[in-house]
Amino acid sequence: MTSGNSFLTRQELLGLAVVSLLILVVLPASVDIFRLNLIGKYLTYAFVAIGLVLCWGMGGILSLGQGVFFGLGGYCMAMFLKLEASTPEATKIQSTPGIPDFMDWNQLTELPWFWEPFHSFPFTLVAIVALPSLFAFVIGAAMFKRRVGGVYFAIITQAIAAILTILIIGQQGYTGGVNGITDLRTLLGWDIRTDSAKYVLYFVNAGLLIAVIVAAQAVRKSKLGRLLVALRDKEDRVRFSGYDVANFKIFAFCLAAAFSAIGGAMFTLQVGFMSPSFVGIVPSIEMVIYTAVGGRLSIFGAVYGTLLVNWAKTTFSETFPELWLFGLGALFIAVVLVFPNGLAGLYRSYLQPHVDRLLGVKKPADDDEPASDAVPEAAARAAE
Repeated sequence: MTSGNSFLTRQELLGLAVVSLLILVVLPASVDIFRLNLIGKYLTYAFVAIGLVLCWGMGGILSLGQGVFFGLGGYCMAMFLKLEASTPEATKIQSTPGIPDFMDWNQLTELPWFWEPFHSFPFTLVAIVALPSLFAFVIGAAMFKRRVGGVYFAIITQAIAAILTILIIGQQGYTGGVNGITDLRTLLGWDIRTDSAKYVLYFVNAGLLIAVIVAAQAVRKSKLGRLLVALRDKEDRVRFSGYDVANFKIFAFCLAAAFSAIGGAMFTLQVGFMSPSFVGIVPSIEMVIYTAVGGRLSIFGAVYGTLLVNWAKTTFSETFPELWLFGLGALFIAVVLVFPNGLAGLYRSYLQPHVDRLLGVKKPADDDEPASDAVPEAAARAAE
């Protein structure tokens, strides 16, 4: 039997292999390029769902504003791509050549100062992770240091999502407004609109997702992960043990923001635009639903939940254009009433015992669900 403290147990290695096989082999081999690009878009949301597993499932921090970080990462990538497409030669018919078209339409005569660094691709890659993480750090420090949590934190993050959406739409000359940043064509001279480019971007996206899964598992199995579970269940006990609970919450929130931002950047590359419709309250709540359907305690479940909900959304909207919202609503109600622990709960109840027997595991270790009040103290001692 693999030790519960090891990096990946045999069950988790099997789960990683199944996910990798599905997104790297089965899906690319079974669908056309249009559907594959659509699935790639779904997988960008899985980055957010995995972050929510760490933030909400493990740390007990429910954020209803993850679309903010998804959008920030997407806008950073979109700014670089838009500048690349806005050379003086390509925009010579504008009143001011060399600036994005929407700026010219809004009578700007020069590129704003905060757009200038996005001429650099290395800077853009750093900014995709750094800017959302920094924003999350500011929010987390302001909230968690004052012990704001629970439903109050959820409402505040929802308000931030609404504020940022309004700001993006209102500053049309700098952000593209309600239409967002569109007409993105090339990445370092490489046309991202071709079928071959879409295949490459899909596999880059899938590879990054697998890397994020492994990173999330590493956090989950670390001392930090055990402390997150402990403070989720008995926060006061962890605090009285001498730990700064706020710092652990800030870290989890920032890590979830970084994961979301990577997904947003890949979304921009695969879809070819970014708009405020992916930043606001509705997409942020949908991202929480992906996690809930998959199982908020399961990293692998978050990926499957994201794929299932988006597949259902697409299928219902194509097959029943007038009733698809009812079908999607019925799916969510069924999740809450029939299997509240999501797809991961169904797996644990019906499939895992058989898998454990095949793998020769006598008793599965479950680090996510503490069984008694002694667990927070044990987790605190283990982290010392």
